[in-house]
Amino acid sequence: MSLDVSPELLAAAEAGEVDDAAFLACVRDSLPYAWRTVSAVADRVGADGFADDATPPPSETERGQLLRALASTPIRGALERHFGVVLAFQNCHRVAAFTPATVDGERYRAFISARGQLLNQSPELRNC
Repeated sequence: MSLDVSPELLAAAEAGEVDDAAFLACVRDSLPYAWRTVSAVADRVGADGFADDATPPPSETERGQLLRALASTPIRGALERHFGVVLAFQNCHRVAAFTPATVDGERYRAFISARGQLLNQSPELRNC
């Protein structure tokens, strides 16, 4: 299960749309490692519109949190809206944040390309 959803939040979702603040609180509380990682990367975005973190998570629990957060379209979208960035992801742990204005730029295109993925491989990450 990706998120620990309270009965109140589930009831709200069953009744209709849930606002981003309530959803983000659930994400933050359910996936604290992923939240901290994305928050730290977003906070480091510099004048060039880019920051990344390639630190492998300390355990499979944290790796799973990061994978769930970035593989889920609604979670990833909420994180992007909240932090005002566009997220990119490689190798089950390398998270990058780009300002929306840089998404059409060369650095973003290089990061999300097949070449970028291949160049970011290593034998240590084979089974991550």
